[in-house]
Amino acid sequence: MLSAMASDFQRRKISVVFGAMDADDDGYLTEADFRALTARWLDVRGTDDATPEGGKLAAIMMGWWATLRDASDRDRDGKVSLDEVLGVVDELPRMPGAVTGTASAMFEAVDENGDGAISAAEYGRMIEAWGGTPADDVFALLDTDGDGRLSHDEFTRHWYEFWAGDDPAAPGSWVFGRV
Repeated sequence: MLSAMASDFQRRKISVVFGAMDADDDGYLTEADFRALTARWLDVRGTDDATPEGGKLAAIMMGWWATLRDASDRDRDGKVSLDEVLGVVDELPRMPGAVTGTASAMFEAVDENGDGAISAAEYGRMIEAWGGTPADDVFALLDTDGDGRLSHDEFTRHWYEFWAGDDPAAPGSWVFGRV
């Protein structure tokens, strides 16, 4: 049994994302859940994994599953519980490189046209794929310099705030929509 030290706020925001990833609602994340999430995202984009864009997205998402499984699945049963994820979240402030590495991969997945920035439309499709409702006000919160796009640095900072942070006022707390 892990002794999660996550705050109530961290537990709440991670639970929302966990629920979005848990496609079969069995309380665990598995490879099948990540395949389902990938399929939803490809569907939102109107493509499949046979296209170069779709293949790249599928590889990023399945790579993220492998990273999450390797870091979280303490009992090596091939599935990851919310408590196992929260156990890793507790360690993330001491492992910023792990967080920024997943941020870079996710940035690449969201930046559909490869222009080095995430538009409001690209961000909205990510939120839709994750089971949320796109909200322009959330994008505006994340777009801290007000230029209408998220740079790699902005996205990375917010990704870190979401996964490793505990400040409800931090813009990154809303990366996956309102919590």
